[in-house]
Amino acid sequence: MKLVRIAFLAAVCLYLPATIMPVAAAETNHAKANKAKITGTITSRDGNTINVLDKKDGSTKIVNVSDTTQIQRDGFLSQKMNATALVPGLTITANGTRNAEGQIDAKKVSFRPDAFAVTVAQEQQITANKTAVAHAQTTADQGVSTAAAAQSSAAQAQSTANQGVASAEAANAAAAANAVAVKAVDQRVSNLGEYATVASTGVYFANYSYKLNDKDKATLDQLISSNSNVNGYRIEIAGYTSSTGPATYNQKLSERRAAAVAQYLRENAGVPMWRILVPAGYGETHPAASNGDSKDRALNRRVEVRIMVSKGLQGDSQVASAQP
Repeated sequence: MKLVRIAFLAAVCLYLPATIMPVAAAETNHAKANKAKITGTITSRDGNTINVLDKKDGSTKIVNVSDTTQIQRDGFLSQKMNATALVPGLTITANGTRNAEGQIDAKKVSFRPDAFAVTVAQEQQITANKTAVAHAQTTADQGVSTAAAAQSSAAQAQSTANQGVASAEAANAAAAANAVAVKAVDQRVSNLGEYATVASTGVYFANYSYKLNDKDKATLDQLISSNSNVNGYRIEIAGYTSSTGPATYNQKLSERRAAAVAQYLRENAGVPMWRILVPAGYGETHPAASNGDSKDRALNRRVEVRIMVSKGLQGDSQVASAQP
């Protein structure tokens, strides 16, 4: 009887893997077939549904994010983010699976932030101004036509002719004014890629260190608080070292110093991540002093922080700046 039970159990053990393994293999193959990846620019967003313009084929695809989606900012200082970072205009790479509707359910979204270009509002303003010019020109043409018809009439049509001429002159003046406005807006847009420094400061480090001291933190706090009302500002962070030590070590040390400043501004000074350009380290290049003695080398162990604003935005409003 015992031998019969052993034989029965052995048969069951052989049968179960034979039935389970094909099902598991089919599920694995199905998951692989549904894997999806897209790299493109966010064109719009509605809650957790994001429209992405695919760089590969130029089509618009729908990407769904959820509470389980991993969102990460790439770069020297990688950082986990939440879904609020996924704003229109941002270029992302999304990995996930394609659902029954052909949409991509994202498991991971990563991005590397760039300086923002023309905003949607500015693009709309340009379009509106150019439309106004075209409309004003049409009105001017209609006014001239009315004036010519009135001039061919007798004295009874003189009043109509005068009205037509006045309408043409007013319309021409409006067209000229709008043309000037469009030119000003176009110039502002062309300046959006150029930045002007409105405030700057430097923080200094001990030899071989990338740790901020209390004085450095106070300097950074003062810089941000004094310029928080600057319209559309961005922050540039550049790290440097003295010539002490190997060049490869100094390059890495300068990057860590720049990253430490960026981290403090985000976590303690209340600066949003999207206002900070990717921090950069320049090693022992661009010395502020000669490195000839300890005093000069101390000046070179620094991070330079600049608050900048697009020249195009400067044209819209007076930029307030205050040196810390």
